[in-house]
Amino acid sequence: MWYVYICDKGGQLYTGITTDLGRRMRQHHAHLLHSENFPDKHAAARREREIKGWRREKKLALIKDAKVSLP
Repeated sequence: MWYVYICDKGGQLYTGITTDLGRRMRQHHAHLLHSENFPDKHAAARREREIKGWRREKKLALIKDAKVSLP
């Protein structure tokens, strides 16, 4: 399983992909704000590129909307 994530790294939003979210957050010394899972690296990389092209405001809206939709 591959994950696309957005984390807070010193006040900056950082987007990336990984197979191990916990390890990656420790490497970044960051707080995970949002993640999505994908079956393969290609699909995750495609979504990562999409999110990286967004402005900060749109990324924050994604994070907010995802938290609202949690059960």
